[in-house]
Amino acid sequence: MNQRLTSQFVRFSFSLLFSLGLSASGFGQADTSSKAVSAAPAASTAAAPAAGSGDPAAGEGIFKANCKSCHAIGEQVIGPALKDAHKRWPSKAAMANFIKYPQKTIDGGNAYAKGLYDKYKQYMPNHDFLQPADIDNVIAYIVRESENPTAAAPVAGANAAVAGSSTSEDDSSGLLAPVIGILLMTLVVVIILLVVVINLVSKILGNKQEELNEDDLDQIEGKIDWSVLFNHPLFKGVVAFVFVVIIGKTVFDQVYAVGIQQGYAPDQPIAFSHKLHAGMYEIDCNYCHTGVNRGKSATIPAANTCLNCHNVIKTESPEIKKIWRAVEKNQPIKWVRIHNLPDLAYFNHAQHVKVGGIECQKCHGPVQEMEVVQQFSPLTMGWCINCHRETVVKSGGNAYYDKMVEIHQTKYGTGKMKVEDIGGLECSKCHY
Repeated sequence: MNQRLTSQFVRFSFSLLFSLGLSASGFGQADTSSKAVSAAPAASTAAAPAAGSGDPAAGEGIFKANCKSCHAIGEQVIGPALKDAHKRWPSKAAMANFIKYPQKTIDGGNAYAKGLYDKYKQYMPNHDFLQPADIDNVIAYIVRESENPTAAAPVAGANAAVAGSSTSEDDSSGLLAPVIGILLMTLVVVIILLVVVINLVSKILGNKQEELNEDDLDQIEGKIDWSVLFNHPLFKGVVAFVFVVIIGKTVFDQVYAVGIQQGYAPDQPIAFSHKLHAGMYEIDCNYCHTGVNRGKSATIPAANTCLNCHNVIKTESPEIKKIWRAVEKNQPIKWVRIHNLPDLAYFNHAQHVKVGGIECQKCHGPVQEMEVVQQFSPLTMGWCINCHRETVVKSGGNAYYDKMVEIHQTKYGTGKMKVEDIGGLECSKCHY
């Protein structure tokens, strides 16, 4: 194969490479543009509460947030099983008073309350922050579950929020690299096949030299001149382009990663397992992180929150003894902070969780599956803005949004109102 044939072969190979590169790029763009966040709101069905009674559906949420860590309906956990508890109390008022002020009820001489204390040897914490309607709802839930228990729903709600926010992104970025690799491997195979075919054709034609002219013979009898390939301007240009892209991508990734601690999972002073507590035992996040519905910070649980359970459970555990030592010395447990936004950014948990109805897993990932908690999301400005662009405002039952929804529907028709439509992209929302 002489120089001319080698040059033609080089041009063809790089043309094929360029075409496959464009195809891979187009696939990546299509895959990226097709990312969508879908959320399937969990629907709960419950029997309608009787007139004058509490709402068992509302009571279920309160029960899971405040009672589930110590009580179950059909079995004893730390406290007694609550099935038919409403029948064991002399009156609904006495039961409600005990839920709100248990120690006061016991010390006041209530015989049934005193019997519970004598059997379990511990006081239930006060629930004086609950409104009378909240307690009525909890009792209604206990009544419903005692008389007609509902089947446990599959644990999918927590992961749904994560799937909606990160799975599509992971899929698009994770699929692109293998596809490009497959395309490049295909290119190599095609080039090898071309070389085989050219050699085969050369041999066939070599057997018919008497029928060929001088130019054909020159093509057949020539040898591969690899210097033509390596000195070809197109080859040099591609090599230089790939080198610049790799160096540029590496520099960009390093600069972009400054301040991003995604995947950060430090060792903690006490080996607390969210997988055990939030996963296996399904303790509600709000039970420990009590500030999440009230203010800016979710708050770190106080030691006495841990001891509500662990004054009777695994009291001999070395990790539990660390909590007792901290209490005895009146010293705080020095937890290592994992999620830390820069001071220039304002974030309010209550605004997102209480008002926005955002699940914890939306930002923190499947914490209920983490033995050691890590930073799941990048928590960058772009990540937050993208969420504001995609998240639909949960305006139902909140009169604050009524006028906004009316204006939005007048202007855009029936389109759903998203966070960006109510100022979610304004700089002053987070920077002031």
